[in-house]
Amino acid sequence: MNHVTLGDLDVSRIGLGTMGMSYGYTGAGEDDAESIRTVHRALELGVTFLDTAEVYGPYTNEELVGRALKGRRDDVVLATKFGFLSHTGRPSGQLDSSPDSIRTAVEGSLKRLGTDHIDLYYQHRVDPQVPIEETIGTLAGLITEGKIVHIGLSEAGPETIRRAHTVHPVTAVQTEYSLWTRDPETRLLPLLRELNIGFVPYSPLGHGFLTGQIRSTGDLDDTDWRKNNPRFTGENLQRNLAIADEVQAVADQAGATPAQVALAWLLAQGDDIAPIPGTKRMARVEENTAADAVELTAEQIEQLNNLTPASGDSHDEAGMAIIER
Repeated sequence: MNHVTLGDLDVSRIGLGTMGMSYGYTGAGEDDAESIRTVHRALELGVTFLDTAEVYGPYTNEELVGRALKGRRDDVVLATKFGFLSHTGRPSGQLDSSPDSIRTAVEGSLKRLGTDHIDLYYQHRVDPQVPIEETIGTLAGLITEGKIVHIGLSEAGPETIRRAHTVHPVTAVQTEYSLWTRDPETRLLPLLRELNIGFVPYSPLGHGFLTGQIRSTGDLDDTDWRKNNPRFTGENLQRNLAIADEVQAVADQAGATPAQVALAWLLAQGDDIAPIPGTKRMARVEENTAADAVELTAEQIEQLNNLTPASGDSHDEAGMAIIER
């Protein structure tokens, strides 16, 4: 597996998102043993970058990752996130990046993950009630204490990122980016490159849609958040099927799978990008990591650059309201 540098943090250029093992997707939490085998297989294939969060479950995904990494902690760059859950008594659903909440959150994550430090600690969403300077100051204190090593932001807007970076260097920013979510290209990526901040695209396979395996939501269970995602519902879904078909056409040309093509396109966008495709199955992690060896032609990249635009927002109304702050 090739590696890239996020700021000054060395990681495999394809990571592993573990959320779906425990939370949010059809079948989550049904087979922890297979999920642990998937983590182990990823490590065997050269993946060194794992991503989780306290809110996944909540808490159960960090516990799962902690079990999977027992005796293997030194083999990975471990990332987790805080901020969706309040540890200071704010009403359920309210973001909380107050210093007291962060300090409680990090102690919980360290315990569940079975480690004495977190390599990359993200603010999951920007808290409008707490100045970003105060949040970053608290995180800088945790670095001094040795509890975290690097600071990350997730779905933060350019102005917030710049302000945060003046308090303490931000190592990586995580935002949704894929063939059907191209928003970061104009406002975000130029700033990150100016500041030497790495970029971690989450949902690089469009929540599974770009694999071509989802033609309707009929097979998704009621706990699957995609059932309420605008891109997966109604007429939007029918229009978006054209995107999956166009990716399949390029995959046929390249002798690869649609998932591998979607990841290879992302990898071609720069050597400061490390996508974290999520899966809970060994077969999928094998497929995804093989994208490291897929080289697309200039013509294929151009085809992918000009896919049919996606119909519908990438999140529901509430989700859209808390990104790019």
